[in-house]
Amino acid sequence: MDKQNKKLELLGNAPIPKALLAMGIPTMIGMLINALYNLVDAYFVGGLGESQMAAISVVYPLGQVVVGLGLLFGNGAASYISRLLGQRNREQANRVASTALYSSLVVGTIMIVLSIIFLEPILKLLGATESILPYAATYAGIYIISCIFNVFNVTMNNIVTSEGAAKTTMCALLLGAVLNIGLDPLFIYTFHLDVAGAAIATAISQIVSTMVYLLYIFRRKSAFQFKIKDCTFSKEVLSEIFKIGISTLVFQLLTSISISLINNAAGNYSDAAIAGMGVVTRLISMGSLTVFGFIKGFQPIAGYSYGAKKFDRLRTAIKTSVLWSTIFCVIVGLLFSLFSATIVSQFTTGNVEMIKIGASSLRINGITFMLFGFYTVYSSLFLALGKGKEGFILGACRQGICFIPVILILPFVWGLNGILYAQPIADVLSALITVFMAIPLHKSLTVEERIMKGTSSISCDEQSH
Repeated sequence: MDKQNKKLELLGNAPIPKALLAMGIPTMIGMLINALYNLVDAYFVGGLGESQMAAISVVYPLGQVVVGLGLLFGNGAASYISRLLGQRNREQANRVASTALYSSLVVGTIMIVLSIIFLEPILKLLGATESILPYAATYAGIYIISCIFNVFNVTMNNIVTSEGAAKTTMCALLLGAVLNIGLDPLFIYTFHLDVAGAAIATAISQIVSTMVYLLYIFRRKSAFQFKIKDCTFSKEVLSEIFKIGISTLVFQLLTSISISLINNAAGNYSDAAIAGMGVVTRLISMGSLTVFGFIKGFQPIAGYSYGAKKFDRLRTAIKTSVLWSTIFCVIVGLLFSLFSATIVSQFTTGNVEMIKIGASSLRINGITFMLFGFYTVYSSLFLALGKGKEGFILGACRQGICFIPVILILPFVWGLNGILYAQPIADVLSALITVFMAIPLHKSLTVEERIMKGTSSISCDEQSH
């Protein structure tokens, strides 16, 4: 059995726990280490001062928008590719992969150019104060340009995972993140480049991750050719990519908007408030990206099982994923809540205000983070099954539909506490909505399974006659 058939065997026939571990753990580890990009920058930049720390917090949502373009094409294509592989349609899957990769690079480049041209007004819109703006502009000028490599990496991450090669994704993310950890103190302190050093270290690390994916392509390890001539901008291909990808992009945009709203609200108090909330955002992001990494392994299994009409396998994958991700979220949430002050204090030279604000926010966010695994499994499941409308609604809940009204209203009523409790309140509301959306989903899957079994029975009867 060749490597490609082994990957498909893993998606379609291996025991669910084995498949989830093989697919989810490498991607989860890769995403966890990749999340250290942001934490490491925050840790080392935090030693420079609160304004510098606040600066990278302001730039963060802009980077997320650019990366969202990679997710638009990568995640949109991945869902379709998994279902095509489940249907044994490799030729169409190859066209989808090529279309997604080159489209993301073109659109990503356009977005980066526009961001650089309008950088200063964008940073002010994202919450940069006069004291923060010089540092934010320096950091963003380098970081945003390097995001073209991140767009490539994110797109390939999704495509490679969809074909069952999760270990390659782990290696690419792991190598880049470990390199970033080593380069940050070198460029920031040894070369005295301050916030620019952090951006340069991140850029180099992203380039190295890109090299891993390029080697994967050029050594013909992938099931796909990634040739420009294979790009197909047909209505069928684009509609399948966009109906899932746009949901993911909107999620990224809402994430960026939510962080910007937090920065702007916190800016009414002090740079220390922005810095403290920025640390919490990165810490929660580390936990959430780890869950996303695991779910990246779940998605192709779910999509493949649904495409192959293996409903029992799909249900087992859902139950196991909810259980495992919830256990992880409970452990992480408890650690954040119990040791909030100790954790936040690692990101400052002793600013009492920053520690107090950050610890209070991390404590309550840790409690509601326990719901995140359940919510994420179902928001990803809808997309994996090609149900773009439902996936869009659920994906937009946590950072948009539920969060934005809360962050706009609560600070006026509750002051600083309104900022600290905005995300936890949105988490609870999102979990409740997930319950109400999951019930009809399972009912519809049961109906589809009955129809399939009924059709199979009729076919067997006809053949017997």
